[in-house]
Amino acid sequence: MAETHSIISVGPRKVCVIGWPVDHSRSPMIHNTWLKRHGLEGEYTKLPVEPAELADTLRFLPNLGFRGANVTVPHKEAAFEALAPFVDPPAERLQAVNTIYRDPDTGEIRGTNTDGIGFWTHLKKSVPDFSGKTAVVIGAGGAARAIVDVLETEGRMKVRLVNRTMARAASLVADIEAKAMVYDWQQMPKALEGADLVVNTTSLGMKGQADLDIDLSPLPATAVVYDIVYVPLETPLLRQARDRGLATVDGLGMLLWQAAPGFARWFGVEVTEDDVATARALIEDDLKKEQG
Repeated sequence: MAETHSIISVGPRKVCVIGWPVDHSRSPMIHNTWLKRHGLEGEYTKLPVEPAELADTLRFLPNLGFRGANVTVPHKEAAFEALAPFVDPPAERLQAVNTIYRDPDTGEIRGTNTDGIGFWTHLKKSVPDFSGKTAVVIGAGGAARAIVDVLETEGRMKVRLVNRTMARAASLVADIEAKAMVYDWQQMPKALEGADLVVNTTSLGMKGQADLDIDLSPLPATAVVYDIVYVPLETPLLRQARDRGLATVDGLGMLLWQAAPGFARWFGVEVTEDDVATARALIEDDLKKEQG
């Protein structure tokens, strides 16, 4: 699809998040907060796009006035297919794109993936002395791809991947050429034994969804439990972990830190920890209002 790789002309710094649905996205709140903090001209909006219209939308993104975009569910894999081979190594490994930007040298649009580095950055900032060797990743969707990859490449960790459908988990491992061991749901207690880190990448525990009903008792007292769900901020899984005295990490930080590389590419300013803290406080207030 060569037309997809057209040059984004220099113009207003207008960026969007593409998804279906996309009403729930907090990305505009994050980026518009950072634009205001740094006194930059620009606008970050929501762009709802049906799956059947994604390829055409990417092709005409420059004509719509956008110099970049975030891509969220369910479009990350399809965006990779539309943009390949104009993708960076992280997107190539994961076969998924979550950030589209303009190459400063060629002017062409390219795709990358910042989910993994967002996850890893938040983990290291939340638990600075973390040096675990074994991780359990629950779920085998798009987020799990990025997290398994970064745990193996950056964390040098052994990963145990648990999913209700073993074939889907095995496919993930093969697709990204991971070394993870695959476990089925009934093997959860065995997978948790001696693990230093547990990561929920499913939507279980999210507002409106069923809880992730697992027993954390096989974990050692030093384990860290990380839930990428951020509505609510403290999921039932994190509450159980906290009650057991385990360190916990919520999903909001991953959302914020995965946004930072895109902001730097689009607007030319590096995101600071103060920027992240400010946006986090605003989103936390918004979540409290939403929950009544």
